[in-house]
Amino acid sequence: MVNLGFIGYGYWGPNLVRNFYATKDAKVVKVCDLRKERLGIVETSYPAVKTSPDFKDLMKDTQIDAIVISTPVSTHFPLAQEALQNGKHVLLEKPMTATVEESEKLIELAEKKKRILMVDHTFLYTGAVRKMKELIDKGELGEIYYFDSVRVNLGLFQHDVNVIWDLAPHDFSIMDYLLKKEPEMVSAVGVSHLGDLENIAYVIVQYPNNLLAHLHVNWLAPVKVRTTLIGGSKKMILYDDTEPSEKVKIYDSGVTQIKKAEDVYQMLVQYRTGDMLAPKLDSSEALKLVCKEFVDSVNQNRKPLTDGEAGMRVVKLLQSANQSLKEKGKVIRLR
Repeated sequence: MVNLGFIGYGYWGPNLVRNFYATKDAKVVKVCDLRKERLGIVETSYPAVKTSPDFKDLMKDTQIDAIVISTPVSTHFPLAQEALQNGKHVLLEKPMTATVEESEKLIELAEKKKRILMVDHTFLYTGAVRKMKELIDKGELGEIYYFDSVRVNLGLFQHDVNVIWDLAPHDFSIMDYLLKKEPEMVSAVGVSHLGDLENIAYVIVQYPNNLLAHLHVNWLAPVKVRTTLIGGSKKMILYDDTEPSEKVKIYDSGVTQIKKAEDVYQMLVQYRTGDMLAPKLDSSEALKLVCKEFVDSVNQNRKPLTDGEAGMRVVKLLQSANQSLKEKGKVIRLR
């Protein structure tokens, strides 16, 4: 049994508590939040769960084995560091930390203390992303040419991070998981229409062998769009997270380069348009699987799917994109 303490019961905290409460071999012991009204909700919904306005109560509680942190990103590092120093396993909300340096320190500390450090990249546990991973690993798409995603909506405007730090972690984590390649460079441009934080941004990530990724994130769109296109030499994928059922569509489409024998300099492109397949997806709640993965990792003393290294790779992309953004699209080399 893994006894859990929670820091933060705001937007995502209730979802985490609800899912861990229903997870086998997990027990929700205590929830911490600075706001009394939020703690009141916990006390009403879960009478057996203790509450506290002071996070240090969780750190000192020897009954608690692991701490789940869902607070603003600027607080992730100090809270996780103190939890690890007190011998607790840690599950952090995304993004893992505000800097790569902070991520490195947490990874090193977790290894030193022999504790599990995991990041909640929820989308990696969805049936849609797991199916795409299966297809890519089997070579169904062939050589991957591009990864193109759009994640836009009207709001919610954040007060502490720009649109890249708010929305791009989802797509960066999916991209990192599916492509399993080390990017070479990042560039980004964006603008701010309200306040000082950018609300629209375009990010380009370049990989070896002409693999190109593009992300569009926006808080000022009239509609909610969550689409990703992945193009390969054999097949292509359209992933639409707003679709109620057919979230993943596989297109047997592509192009073939043909050179005319009589003119080696003249190139012809032959188009192939085949069938479209929408595979059946696992409908399990992704966050439920996140909770199970964390508990199993603690009990089995093994690295979770979304460990500290995975979290740091996303932070590296975020930090580099943000640096490029501040320097008007300057190309930031990653290796």
